[in-house]
Amino acid sequence: MAVNLDKESYYRRIKRLYSNWKKGEDEFGKIDAIVVSVGVDEEIVYAKSTAIQTWLFGYELTDTIMVFCDTKIIFLASKKKVDFLKQVAVTKGNENANGAPPITLLTREKNESNKANFDKMIEAIRGSKEGKTVGVFIKDKFPGEYMKSWNDAITAEGLEKVDISAVVAYTMAVKEDGELGLMKKAAAITSEVYSKFFKERVMEIVDADEKVRHSKLAESVEKAIEEKKYLGGADPSTVEMCYPPIIQSGGNYSLKFSVVSDKNHMHFGAITCAMGIRYKSYCSNLVRTLMVDPSQEMQDNYNFLVQVEEELLKELKHGVKICDAYNAVLDFVKKEKPDLVSKLTKNLGFAMGIEFREGSLVLNAKNQYKLKRGMVLSISLGFSDLVNKDGKKEDQKYALFIGDTVQINEEEAATILTPAKKKIKNVGIFLKNDDEDDEEEDGDDAEELLGKGARSAALLADRTRNEMTAEEKRRAHQKELANSLNEEAKRRLTEQKGEQHIQKARKSNVSYKNVSQMPREKDIRDMKIYIDKKYETVVMPVFGIATPFHIATIKNISMSVEGDYTYLRINFYVPGSSLGRQEGNIFPNPDATFVKEITYRASNLKAPGDTSVPSTNLQNAFRIIKEVQKRYKTREAEEKEKEGIVKQDSLVINLNRSNPKLKDLYIRPNIAQKRMQGSLEAHTNGFRFTSVRGDKVDILYNNIKHAIFQPCDGEMIIVLHFHLKNAIMFGKRRHTDVQFYTEVGEITTDLGKHQHMHDRDDLYAEQMEREMRHKLKSAFKNFIEKVETLTKEELEFEVPFRDLGFQGAPYRSTCLLQPTSSSLVNVTEWPPFVVTLDEVELVHFERVQFHLKNFDVVIVYKDYNKKVTMINAVPVNSLDPIKEWLNSCDIKYTEGVQSLNWTKIMKTIVDDPEGFFEQGGWSFLDPDSEGSDADKDSESEIEDETFNPSADEEEEEEEEDSDEDYSSETEDSDYSASLGSEEESGKDWDELEEEARKADRESHYEDEDTSNRKRKVRSHPTPPTKKKRRH
Repeated sequence: MAVNLDKESYYRRIKRLYSNWKKGEDEFGKIDAIVVSVGVDEEIVYAKSTAIQTWLFGYELTDTIMVFCDTKIIFLASKKKVDFLKQVAVTKGNENANGAPPITLLTREKNESNKANFDKMIEAIRGSKEGKTVGVFIKDKFPGEYMKSWNDAITAEGLEKVDISAVVAYTMAVKEDGELGLMKKAAAITSEVYSKFFKERVMEIVDADEKVRHSKLAESVEKAIEEKKYLGGADPSTVEMCYPPIIQSGGNYSLKFSVVSDKNHMHFGAITCAMGIRYKSYCSNLVRTLMVDPSQEMQDNYNFLVQVEEELLKELKHGVKICDAYNAVLDFVKKEKPDLVSKLTKNLGFAMGIEFREGSLVLNAKNQYKLKRGMVLSISLGFSDLVNKDGKKEDQKYALFIGDTVQINEEEAATILTPAKKKIKNVGIFLKNDDEDDEEEDGDDAEELLGKGARSAALLADRTRNEMTAEEKRRAHQKELANSLNEEAKRRLTEQKGEQHIQKARKSNVSYKNVSQMPREKDIRDMKIYIDKKYETVVMPVFGIATPFHIATIKNISMSVEGDYTYLRINFYVPGSSLGRQEGNIFPNPDATFVKEITYRASNLKAPGDTSVPSTNLQNAFRIIKEVQKRYKTREAEEKEKEGIVKQDSLVINLNRSNPKLKDLYIRPNIAQKRMQGSLEAHTNGFRFTSVRGDKVDILYNNIKHAIFQPCDGEMIIVLHFHLKNAIMFGKRRHTDVQFYTEVGEITTDLGKHQHMHDRDDLYAEQMEREMRHKLKSAFKNFIEKVETLTKEELEFEVPFRDLGFQGAPYRSTCLLQPTSSSLVNVTEWPPFVVTLDEVELVHFERVQFHLKNFDVVIVYKDYNKKVTMINAVPVNSLDPIKEWLNSCDIKYTEGVQSLNWTKIMKTIVDDPEGFFEQGGWSFLDPDSEGSDADKDSESEIEDETFNPSADEEEEEEEEDSDEDYSSETEDSDYSASLGSEEESGKDWDELEEEARKADRESHYEDEDTSNRKRKVRSHPTPPTKKKRRH
């Protein structure tokens, strides 16, 4: 056989079996030898004989007889099985074999009676201890002539048989770490199938009001385990059902695992489901009850049942007698709800392993066995024959049943291995409102007469009413949020009022602190321009005096040749000229007299006796000033990058080799110009990325604001993204977003390549890519789980909800924006987009009109000094889902048809917060408060129209200099607006002018109706081609 046998496990387990036998407790003290005989029977799923074979060898060996004597072991099997067993029979050089009895292998003769072999085994039994009694598994009876002749041989010898099922089960009940790992995996698969398939299917059935039989639903669960997506990466060939799923509803309940799902249709009341999955021969079990529109009494009873299970888990500990744990739970029920004692299931579970149900280790009032650390139990508790007075006839009688796979610990409560949620909010399916109960009671008789038609009509009407109320609920919730929003914002701004932002004065660059530092060069004495590289100063002759100017004061220089002369023009920074982005016109002493520009002239003609042309000095000066200026600006840029960088703690390196680690990752942004691979390793207090070149990037856990894991489902890369609280420096730049990714498919496709749908190479490549995706996802998930365990859940990775995602363009291109539990992100495109929901004040939707396909989203932050975030070109069909999501996150949203000038709005708020909130605060964005909105708009527009050239120029300069990204965003949005103008360009000029005149007339009448305004009538916006988009 080409199958390997785990020798270490065999020796470990055979020693444990013999050790317990030698102790002589219970039935082990009555036997002289152990006989295990396994025949062939396809119908037998669980048997102690096959279980002990699987436990020892990892496989079932049919037509094999095993005799365990005091000093030796004999196996009788076919030639192939003997070859397989030789792996443990040959013990030379194997230290682990010490203490395990030697093995004798006998080969079975097919055509003869095997009498010679039987005689050898009987002789060995006679020679073991007293040779009178043999331990067997009485219940295991295999058919066939071979088994019959062996049993006859034992009977003929007059050997007494003793059933050792219980003591062997107790020996095998304590699981090793490897076995626990398999059972945990089995339990996880069971939970996945329940949560992702069964529960979803039941909700679909209830939602669509389908008629589905219990047996059909059970069959669909069995088919689901053939699909890889429910198996958590396990090989489908290693997964099977422990028993056919048991689904019950409609008043017929039997809270046992020996029943089968009947052919009755599923009723929408209490639906119990029991399912167990076996992974690599090890079992698991899960029981849940789903309830459709449960009454309050049903909910109370269910919550109490969950409490009872929690009480049982506390009692299940190492060294506790099974009967004591059972009685403690019974006493708890008697004390809390004595009327439910008679309804409680007669046993509360059983031990589980290779066999699904261990009959000798059942949790009942009589079992004297003690629990041991490492045992795995299937606990199952239920209340049967309960009555729901509010239910219909078939749903009046109901049962509640829950169960889990649990592991026994030393001193702590038992650990649940099946993580499927069971709180009332996770198992309750609520369809209707309480105030509709009376109407339904009246209609019960009519429903019975009319059948399904009337019922579905009632359900449809019920759902329509619910859909209408959902929108109303959303509006009511938004109204509450609006009230609290203004109050909270006003309070926050009042607190911040005392914190005045101190404008940092521009660094004064002094060339020389005293005269002694001035260079004594010949060029200076000769009244030539001299550049002092050490002090970054240009010494220029001004009115015959050598005057030093620091390089920082020079704005730009230019050189030109006109006729016989060369001109060098030097422009300086002065108050009123821009100093570059974010620097403003800040001078230490703005009232001083400033030189704005100096021009020098030199001849291009060489005079007699001169060694060089006079203009050479100007040419050299021009070149050297440029060099010094470039060097100075580079250094300043680096210092500016480092400004405000918070000093991080040092990374504590964990020298343990078993640190969580991911290899072959790329980092974004790149450390160097070319992207480089490296590995990401988790240490004691942070991550370290080490590139193949040796560059290191450290990210501490306490500096991570959001850790996002973007799986490769529907993406070409798989990403771990870290959005940081404070920026870190690497690659000479500061970064608040760092991500590590690897590609999972070909990002580019060769269109010139001849492709065919049945091309074997292409099919193979697709298969390989699928496997690679699965492998990478498993590796990343494993890394994340290890990191979360290492940090004791302090660092939690968020996974974006792809189903809630929507398309939008936060930067230059459209991408899929996906919400996580605490943020809105896109981490697959670069630059990444991450908005923390806790920092968001409100969200405003612009350009929401019926005839437009797209709208824009504006995110306003609680910090009003922070620039608003714009997301352009969001499809209009995403509007409702976005509203629903924001409402569920308790974020206020508003909508309007126009685009607003957000720079001006935010400046107004920051300048006069009290005035802003006295006038209603953010209510001006609500469509309900149009009056105040119109007033404000008219005022702001009139201010815009007032011609003030200097103010306009300054404002333009401010906008240009305010932020690097802002100008690009404005250009972008202008571009997108022009792209989206197809819908707006349907009307011709005449129609537009007519609309403008009509609007003018209307606004004129409104102006007369209101009190005498000083302002002139609000003018209608110009046609779309002249309209300028503002943010």
